[in-house]
Amino acid sequence: MNEQPQLPDSQLLVDLIRMKMPFGKYEGWQLYKLPVSYLEWFNRKGFPQGKLGMLLQTLYEIKLNGLDYLLIELSKQLGNRS
Repeated sequence: MNEQPQLPDSQLLVDLIRMKMPFGKYEGWQLYKLPVSYLEWFNRKGFPQGKLGMLLQTLYEIKLNGLDYLLIELSKQLGNRS
């Protein structure tokens, strides 16, 4: 049983920067810019199904652990102007 450790999916971080919130109070916002209070609300009420839910849960963990500066730096590298 030679199991390889699962490597992080860097596309996931790119998706957090490029994808926009498709509905709700923050419709049109890039996901990584969502306030942690909104993510806490989803954590209490339940994240959406599918890829969006997975991305929001990931973003919640990133922000909860104070790692959102990594997304800001990556955003600059990707050429985001905002």
